[in-house]
Amino acid sequence: AILLAVATLLLLLAGALVTSNQAGLSVPDWPLSYGQVMPEMKGGVFYEHGHRMVATTVGLLTIILAAWLWRADDRRWIKRIGLIALAAVIVQGVLGGLTVRYLMPKPVSVGHACLAQLFFATTVAIAVFTSRSWRAGAIPVVDTGWPSLRSLSVFTSVVVLAQIALGAGYRHRAFGVMPHVIGALVVTAVVLMVAIFVLAQFESHRSLRRAAHALIWITGAQVLVGIAAYTVRASNLEALAPPREVVLLTVLHVALGALTLAGSVVLMLDIFHHVRPREAATAAGGLPATPAQ
Repeated sequence: AILLAVATLLLLLAGALVTSNQAGLSVPDWPLSYGQVMPEMKGGVFYEHGHRMVATTVGLLTIILAAWLWRADDRRWIKRIGLIALAAVIVQGVLGGLTVRYLMPKPVSVGHACLAQLFFATTVAIAVFTSRSWRAGAIPVVDTGWPSLRSLSVFTSVVVLAQIALGAGYRHRAFGVMPHVIGALVVTAVVLMVAIFVLAQFESHRSLRRAAHALIWITGAQVLVGIAAYTVRASNLEALAPPREVVLLTVLHVALGALTLAGSVVLMLDIFHHVRPREAATAAGGLPATPAQ
């Protein structure tokens, strides 16, 4: 599961390289051999072929993991998640092939990018569900604040995904940068809110504390890299091809966006795993507000 998550992150990096270098515009057919193209197109074909090779690896790993979960795991719901991941990677492959071969409309390209991010978040979730700490059981605590941490964590993941969609729309030139900039402000505020609420109540809870701290640091890095990427891009608007520093910052920005979504999902899963709503705790006779040391 961890290997699949890492491979999927590499696939996202490869896809970002393709988009940032406008390689997809250089490859008019699929499949296409490296020797069939003009010399000026070979850079684009190199990125495209690298992306497809990583995608094939991710597909094979997903098949193996889904079969392994079905055979070795005794939880029916995790088996279903494995099958969902397998279906998602098949749909993603079909979308990617259609996008390259037929130059599908921009909404299709944006959907392709968002589905890739959702698939990565799913692989990370499977890694969490199959970890020893998850199988060891929850350390229950009670949510005494408002709004509910469960609802706030779900909202955070949805907002982060929406921001990723806005970023994909900007990269594919479906609209300008301002929606993405405004979304960045909203995401930063929401992430800080949920992380501070978690740390304020459960600072001594190891799992929740680590997930909250990780999400804060990843989001902070994402904001800084996003500012740097936009600044460098704005200073090179007249360049015929994107400079290397623009490509590198954009790819890093995409990777950190994926990690931000994964971090928000991990925090959400930890909250649902460990944190009990006040009403449920009261009905059950009460639980400690903080875990025993």
